[in-house]
This record gives sequence, C-alpha cells and structure tokens, in this order.
Amino acid sequence: MIYTVTFNPSIDYIVTVEDLKLGEVNRTSKELMFPGGKGINVSMVLKNLGFDNTALGFLAGFTGDSIEQMLKANGVTTDFIKVKEGVSRINVKIRASEESEINGMGPAISKDDIDELYKKLDKLKDGDVLCLAGSIPSVMPSTMYSDIMKYLEGKDIKIVVDATRDLLVNVLEYKPFLIKPNNHELGEIYNVTLKTREEVVPYAKKMQEAGARNVLISMAGEGAVLVAEDGSVYMSEAPKGKVVNSVGAGDSMVAGFVSGYLESGDYKQALRKGLLTGSASAFSEELATKEEVEKLGEQFK
Repeated sequence: MIYTVTFNPSIDYIVTVEDLKLGEVNRTSKELMFPGGKGINVSMVLKNLGFDNTALGFLAGFTGDSIEQMLKANGVTTDFIKVKEGVSRINVKIRASEESEINGMGPAISKDDIDELYKKLDKLKDGDVLCLAGSIPSVMPSTMYSDIMKYLEGKDIKIVVDATRDLLVNVLEYKPFLIKPNNHELGEIYNVTLKTREEVVPYAKKMQEAGARNVLISMAGEGAVLVAEDGSVYMSEAPKGKVVNSVGAGDSMVAGFVSGYLESGDYKQALRKGLLTGSASAFSEELATKEEVEKLGEQFK
C-alpha cells in the first residue's frame, strides 16, 4: 500500500481577476477549487494513474470535512486525524497581471494528535511506500520528518521525502528511498546557483553520499536529473507544451516516479513517467490524468 502524509491540508481557492485593483471591489472571471497540500496532490495523481493509496494527515472543522469529501469524490482513501481546535486552512491564489497568494494558518495540532498519527503509522508493513511532503505547521516539532523516519527504522518501507532545507537535510541519515528537491532548493542547501542539468549532478551526489538512496531533481522546463542508488545518472529535458498551472507539477512528478518504479522496477522508466506526469499537470488546469500522461508519452521520445 502507498500512504501519503500532509500535515497542513488546505482548500485551494484559485480565482482569476482580469484587472486586479487594490482597495476596490474586484470580481472574478474564473474560479477553481481543489483539495490542496503536497501529499494530497501526490495521492490525487496516484489515484488518477490507477494506484490505490491512503491519505493521512490532520483535518479540522467544516473546511476539513470539505477536503475529505473532495478526496473521496476522486476515489482517494482517507484516514485523517480530526483536530478539535481551529479549522483546516483555505489558500487563496489570485491570478491577475501578477499572481498573488494568501495562505491560511491551519488548526492547532496537539501532542495527542501527533501520537494518533504514530498509531496509524504503526499499521505500515514491509514493502509499503510512505510519502512525506510539504511544510510543517509552526505548532508542530520542526523535527517531525526525521522523528517519523527514526520511528520507522527497522521496517522495510520505501520513504519518499519532498521537503526543503533542514526538513530535507535532517532525514538523510535515515536513508530515504527517494528525495525530490528542485534545483533552486538544492542550490539553497549548498549555497550555489544551479541552472543546468550538468551542474546539478555533483550536488545530487552529495545528497546521496549523505544518505539518500535516490535523488530526483526537478528543474521545471529544463527537465530533471536522477542520481539512482545503483550508480546510474539519468538526465532528460522536459516534454514540450504550454504551461497553464505549475502548482502541483512537482508533486505530480513524485507520483509519476513512484508509480513508474512500482510498475517496472526500473529507474530510467520511473524518471520518464515522473517527467511525463509532472509536465501533464503543468499543461493542465487540474492535476494529471492517466490519459493525459499516456498522450504526452506518445509525443515524448
């Protein structure tokens, strides 16, 4: 079974305003609403690709109920912890001449809530896949990712981590199956600017030397780089197309990679499917579907 964890899920309310004027009443010309959060995006895309999975995390209030309903409507199995105080956040994304975002805070997650998450993680079995993705709310320990990996040490679980800075660096000693920073996030860790696929490789290898088994670097239109645990290094440009919405593209790449690896056991094929899936999401208003990924694959050699 595949599990994802989203610590601070959201309702993403995306509005288009043709001519945004601050201090005045603005009317939308288009509105979209999705369940949001990096782990939730991974769950949604995995299900679109035909892979059953269970979404874990924390929900609260009427917004939390709505998030769960939207996920279930898309066929995603949920097993969230219901938090008593606060409400799950609403993130407002405004598309105008310049894009702006207003992100909510989220609920007050207690130690009891965190203990409940560990009880759910106790159910994971050897061979399962666990995806930890996104930021940690300020009310939770900043060591949450590494704490979970330490807790699960000794089990044969493939753990995927998509996070930034210390959240990512601190898990490396626990040998995650896959990490997926983008080139900018990788550069921030080593205080360098990385623009080309060739420049990324030595720093991806540093992450591997620090403990990561496989390092996947997403680079938007530049494509991606994979430094695999068998010593192989794969680099590829991205499929060509018009970017409509880049939100969720990185999460889609993670879902594509995981599904591609589970299908084939081959890292090259996993990278290819990751690229196709991430690009399919970027070229669409919504997250990638299986049909969109397959169609893009026919064009991308």
